[in-house]
Amino acid sequence: MKYPWIEEYLMEKTGVTKDLQAEWNWIRFQIGGKMFAAICLDDSDQPYYITLKLEPLEGDFLRRQYEDIIPGYYMNKQHWNSVKADGEVPDDVLKDMLDKAYRLVLGSFSKKKQKEILGDE
Repeated sequence: MKYPWIEEYLMEKTGVTKDLQAEWNWIRFQIGGKMFAAICLDDSDQPYYITLKLEPLEGDFLRRQYEDIIPGYYMNKQHWNSVKADGEVPDDVLKDMLDKAYRLVLGSFSKKKQKEILGDE
């Protein structure tokens, strides 16, 4: 995989948990029990997609800019996007996408729940 830093990068974010969704062979990254990103593994446990949630217009814009960003693999094609794990998307663009996915899902919680997740009680 071209992006070996992803797991560490995501786990440094406040409130993030990860698990393995065995049926899909996906490493899921969640906040407050809601997935915002995943590393999709093939039958040899090698990453082939990084899937993440974005605002529909942002996802559409990025898919037009990079051929290695496609509508979400096995996900809602409007809200989810997949980046080829061996693709040509620059690290800074992928980091920005991951940051936005995190903030998008965090922002879907009530202010009280956000404070709880972030430890700002």
